[in-house]
Amino acid sequence: MLIDVHVHVSRTEHERPWVLEFIESQGEVDVWQKVDQVLTPTTFRPFLQENGIDWAVALAEDSPATVGVTPHDYVADLCAKANAQPDPSTGARGKIIPFASLNPFTVNDLALELEKLVKDFGFRGFKAYPVYQHHYMNEIRMYPLYAKAQELGVPMLVHTGSSVFKGARIKYGDPLHLDDVAIDFPNLTIMMAHSGRPFWYEQAFWLARQHKNVYMELSGLPGKKLLEYFPDLERNADKIVYGSDWPGNPFIRRNVDAILSLPLKDSTKEKILWKNAEKVLGVDVRN
Repeated sequence: MLIDVHVHVSRTEHERPWVLEFIESQGEVDVWQKVDQVLTPTTFRPFLQENGIDWAVALAEDSPATVGVTPHDYVADLCAKANAQPDPSTGARGKIIPFASLNPFTVNDLALELEKLVKDFGFRGFKAYPVYQHHYMNEIRMYPLYAKAQELGVPMLVHTGSSVFKGARIKYGDPLHLDDVAIDFPNLTIMMAHSGRPFWYEQAFWLARQHKNVYMELSGLPGKKLLEYFPDLERNADKIVYGSDWPGNPFIRRNVDAILSLPLKDSTKEKILWKNAEKVLGVDVRN
């Protein structure tokens, strides 16, 4: 069983030129051709299944100044149609879960917009992009969004740490800003994408241990180096979830295999690769 909580479903028309160029430089010159082939209702789930991914979180994005806009209607439609397809392989049980994106510079009422996306369009959580949208996570204007997410029982994935993309402002990616959010909204589940990469690994690890509602997420981190970044990773086994960051990591299965090869308990690997995410996402992988 494998749950990937960080899959971008942007097509070429959704991305800024420098994003396209960076992804192409990651070792596969035809990566965007592959992306556009894969991101259709009939091919997306089979692609995930071929790489051993049962459940996946598909991300909308509203960051027009820095990386691009992946619209909610497109993401909702892709997920709904892909999930309606026959299971791509014998015994396949997983689905694709849409996550929203709410930009405080483009949305007047963040709470109302989240409620509409969850109740009317089937979104099951949202991703915050402070580094790309240029705001701190503990700004008071963000609090109505967190209150509504807590009320609705949907989790938040949030970019922490660095980015190579033009216009990204790294100061907004410090995970310590989430300390306020975790305290003020103790029933809001927070997943720290990239776990503070690379400046704030210790802070991310501490926050996940300190707050019952805060989790580390591993996208963008080489699986083979996890024990270098987090020597006591096993102590946080219950607070870590897996994400690929595909197609930023075009080799969607590579880090899974690297994690499986680490000298960790089998129970720890299971928690990281699916059991913790099953709880966070509120899904039952057995059905």
